[in-house]
Amino acid sequence: MRNLKLLRCLRSPELRSPGCPRCFSVRTDTGTLLIVSQFSLTEYDPQSGEVVNEVSLTAEGYLSEDGSGVVAGIQDLPDQEAVCVATAKGDVIVYHLNTNELECVGSVDSGLTAMSWSPDQELVTLSTGQETVILMTKDFEPLSEVAIHQDEFGEGEFITVGWGKKETQFHGSEGKLAAQRKEVQPAVPWDDRRPRITWRGDGQLFAISAICPHTGCRKVRVWNRECILQATSEVVNGLEQPLCWKPSGSLMASTQRHPNKHSVVFMEKNGLLHGDFTLPFTKDQVKVKELLWNSDSTVLAIWLEDLTPGEDGNPNTYLQLWTVGNSHWYLKQSLHFGCEPSRAPACVCWDPEKPLRLHVLTQGWASFTYDWGWFTERSLGDDAWDNANVAVIDGAKVLVTTFRQCVVPPPMCAYELQLPAAVNQVTFRAQPQRTNELAVLTADGRLHIYGPGGLTNCKCPLLPVLLTSFVNLNSSICCVLWCFSEQVHFIFIFTFSSHFVRGTNRSEVKVEGHVISMCSSPRSGTLAVQLEDGQIRRVASNVSSFVMYDEFLLLTTHAHTCRCLHLATMSVKDVQAALSSESAQNDESARRVERGSRIVTVVPQDTRLVLQMPRGNIETIHHRALVLAQLRKWLDDLKFREAFESMRKLRINLNLVYDHSPRVFLENVEWFLKQIDSVNHINLFLTELKEEDTTKTMYPLPVGKACQPASEAGGGVRKKVDLVCDALRSAMETLDPQKYCLCILTSHVRKTTPELEIALQKVHELRGENYPKGQHAVGAGEALKYLLFLVNVNELYEHSLGTYDFDLVLMVAEKSQKDPKEYLPFLNMLKTLELNYQRYTIDKHLKRFRKALHHLSKCGEEHFTELVNLVKDQRLYSEALQLYPSDSQQHKVLTVAYAEYLLEQQQAEEAGLLLWRCGEMPRALQAFVSCTSWRHALAVATHIPVTQGQLAQLARDLAGTKLLEMRRATEAALLLEQYAKDCEEAISALVTGAAWEEALRLIYLYSRQDIIETHLKPALLEAHSMQVAFLESQMALFTRYKSRLAVVLEQKEKTKLLLIDEDGPDCGEAELYSEASSVLTGSRFGSKYSHSNSRISSRSSKNRRKAEGKKHSLKEGSPFEDIALLHALIQIIHVTDKMRGKKEIHSLLRALVLFLFDVRASSLQAKYSELLQLIETSIPEIWHEGLQPGPAPITGPNSTTNSITASLQQPRPPLVSQQDAEILMPPKMRQSIRWELSILK
Repeated sequence: MRNLKLLRCLRSPELRSPGCPRCFSVRTDTGTLLIVSQFSLTEYDPQSGEVVNEVSLTAEGYLSEDGSGVVAGIQDLPDQEAVCVATAKGDVIVYHLNTNELECVGSVDSGLTAMSWSPDQELVTLSTGQETVILMTKDFEPLSEVAIHQDEFGEGEFITVGWGKKETQFHGSEGKLAAQRKEVQPAVPWDDRRPRITWRGDGQLFAISAICPHTGCRKVRVWNRECILQATSEVVNGLEQPLCWKPSGSLMASTQRHPNKHSVVFMEKNGLLHGDFTLPFTKDQVKVKELLWNSDSTVLAIWLEDLTPGEDGNPNTYLQLWTVGNSHWYLKQSLHFGCEPSRAPACVCWDPEKPLRLHVLTQGWASFTYDWGWFTERSLGDDAWDNANVAVIDGAKVLVTTFRQCVVPPPMCAYELQLPAAVNQVTFRAQPQRTNELAVLTADGRLHIYGPGGLTNCKCPLLPVLLTSFVNLNSSICCVLWCFSEQVHFIFIFTFSSHFVRGTNRSEVKVEGHVISMCSSPRSGTLAVQLEDGQIRRVASNVSSFVMYDEFLLLTTHAHTCRCLHLATMSVKDVQAALSSESAQNDESARRVERGSRIVTVVPQDTRLVLQMPRGNIETIHHRALVLAQLRKWLDDLKFREAFESMRKLRINLNLVYDHSPRVFLENVEWFLKQIDSVNHINLFLTELKEEDTTKTMYPLPVGKACQPASEAGGGVRKKVDLVCDALRSAMETLDPQKYCLCILTSHVRKTTPELEIALQKVHELRGENYPKGQHAVGAGEALKYLLFLVNVNELYEHSLGTYDFDLVLMVAEKSQKDPKEYLPFLNMLKTLELNYQRYTIDKHLKRFRKALHHLSKCGEEHFTELVNLVKDQRLYSEALQLYPSDSQQHKVLTVAYAEYLLEQQQAEEAGLLLWRCGEMPRALQAFVSCTSWRHALAVATHIPVTQGQLAQLARDLAGTKLLEMRRATEAALLLEQYAKDCEEAISALVTGAAWEEALRLIYLYSRQDIIETHLKPALLEAHSMQVAFLESQMALFTRYKSRLAVVLEQKEKTKLLLIDEDGPDCGEAELYSEASSVLTGSRFGSKYSHSNSRISSRSSKNRRKAEGKKHSLKEGSPFEDIALLHALIQIIHVTDKMRGKKEIHSLLRALVLFLFDVRASSLQAKYSELLQLIETSIPEIWHEGLQPGPAPITGPNSTTNSITASLQQPRPPLVSQQDAEILMPPKMRQSIRWELSILK
């Protein structure tokens, strides 16, 4: 639904050159025009109006000096910095622009009638006077010469399968007359009888339209790049001379004169007709001189001339620009050049670089350069009065669609305006509340205003003109236009008021320079003009369409997204950054659209955005950013009904009603209920409530906008769902509890902990005779039926049973479609039981064992055994102990049972405490001994009491069999010293546990210096040897694993590059093969075991452990060797660092120095320091940035379609376990612990 709008018209002054221009070409590198006349070749710059180069073609005899010479064609050759000219005499001339040399590269004796170069300028085709076609290279070496007129159809001849002749087939409304062979009509008299040559855009085919010597009519033949005939067109009566191949390669355009109309017809490469459209002229009114496609195949220019001369004997000439959309051809622009011979176009061509630039050269040597642009003419209002009008130019009609009322695809419309002449420009009024009025500029220079007062028009003084705005200055309606004349622009202001039938020219302003755009201020009555020499900042280059609405900039990009940017919170840099980067997760400003979609308009004060697809159809979307902005406005204005209806229709989460402003919502709960005024809608709102804050997850606010924290809503630590349910229920009970009965039930059920018992009680109250009956009253049956809709029937039955109200149970059971045989016997049995035992039975049936335990404890001593069994089965020991006094026998029995349970759970120390507390000393001692709680064991043994010998034996058992095995040498020595009174065994235990300082203390305390020589020194030397050997082994392993890891990663990198080269640069998975993913996938490339673990079943823990063991295998070539190497390196680092933390090395060094083993101590300190230095320098080399894990894709209930799509499109490594992710992070070492001895340095 776009129109062509004239952006600029550059008119150059007339050249003072002999003769008339015959043809011209645009020089792409400089923008100058290469014009050839019957006398000379001229290079002309239309920007400056100067002649750059000029060379005579008559001096060398290429053209006649009397001006009768004819030029067959001209072509700019940018690669050769030359221009090629073909003359009718047969000369092919090359003019070198850099040296100003003229060269004849060849000549044809029979003369030339046409010349055409291939789009890649590798080949040139020439048609000769002998009706042959010559194909040559760019160096003018002949490749082939064949006759144009051939009897064969070509290589693409159709195959007949014997289904009858063409004369016997169906021919539509013509009937049987079509079976008769029609007479072939010759070409029209005004045909210049010259051949036309046109190339397809890819340069693989070219077509020639020529007069058949036998029939006198035109035929089109298609040739390939080797000059081999491919197809010949069928006989088309009335086919005229123009021929132009669409650059996109699908169709060729020509014209055909029918008995009752004049059409532009399209032809396929096989010569068959394929579609047409009718020109807006009568049968014999005009002739078509040329057809010209622009470079991107979007506009077809038609050069026409009247057949009947005017009053002065000269015909009128026209240029029309046509576009197609939705299989309909639109006449978008019509340029009238009048009947003056000097103003008539001599040659026309499109610019090869800029698709919408048209060059026209007149007979009087005047040059016109037209720059067009695609614009959607939409009404500019932002209030509810605006109908979201869009105007489409279609010849002499303006098709207007009001998208507020209807959405119809073009070429259909809401209404159309018929004008007396072709329409060139249309625009809408900018005054508020009058934006539905529009102004139309027609090709005859008349301005038409459509408003409430009817149609008003006036005549413009100059042509061509550009209608730029339709504004309101002071109290009159004014239309502002500018027109082009030489290098000066004129701005005209036309006034239309209710007192005038026709508009009057109020003023005109002369402007030096080219006007680019204008805007006006209705308040101040001023007009701002932007000239060409002004600077315009380029914000983005990937935008295909855009529109401003309210505070938003809406645009579509070439990446097939529709962005909605909030300009009130963004600077120019922010806009540039947003457009140059991918949309973030849960970003409401972006959404995917169909490829090639363009914005048509936005419906003001609504959420609708109208898009047009490439094929022409219309789609209406509700952009999330527009929807949320409108919803926030409605919620701020307390328009809950409008917001609620829009959210229901557009499937916006209803939690936003509360989350947008919790405090405001809670303060206006009653107003919310009055506006909604629908029980069903309130129930819908309650059922959608959840704890999530949608303003932070699903619908985050734009950057720069603050939202009210939920904690300020008055809820404190209360949960959101409970707070809203309670607030709504309180308001509904105040307004009309009968009307909102079902909503009140919903508020109970939807709480975090459903209050089903309260809801059931309210239903039960509806059955009472004293309950008031109003207009909106709901019966108990209907309420219960609704409750069953919200809650599972079995769950509701069990909750009703938990109320111990059998009437309520029966009411629920009757509505639940349960079989009475299922519940009546059970209910009858319950009625026969004692009250507490009855409730115990109900609670046990409902698996509410804590309540059952409480009721059973009230049933007397005879049920205590049953209570103990219940406690053991359900492990309710703590609850049961609270039901009886601590000095009762029941409490002791339950305590012993609890201790036995703890012993089974390997919690012997806690079991011993319980047994000790209730007086079971021997069993408590056994429990403490089993868990090596030696302090409690000795305390209980003393409390029993036991003999001194038994106490010493207990200490020896605890020290020898328990503590020493657990490497708790200091505690074992304490027991042997204080309780067993054996100092030698205590010292031996300390030496064995490497507690050197404590052993020395006891040696000197008990004067046993002989142990130093017999036990201590040998133990020191043995410990030194073991530590040195251990450090050397760790260093060797670390070095080997590090070197092997580097080799493995290098091999995988080579394999990754090899796969990427094989798949090509466009391989979709190439970005996934990062170094981190290579580590995590475990030799994904090149190993025969690479996918073996994918078949391992996870049904048993044994198989999972087996798979994990294989994953950490250090075997060379294993599928996860890199992970195993990293894991092994981390283990070495942790073990080495722990030696520093436990001060093992430090304690051994001090003991060695004390006994004069300085050399051994120095070697140990140096060895450990060397290992630490190796590890610290290797960590940055191993754990570099390439091993850092990447983010996982975002999915789940808090994600939107946009966030999930964007997450899946981003490259990411495969999912890994938490353990594997941890080994990719560099380990930390403790540097603050001092372990070295300075005396050894």
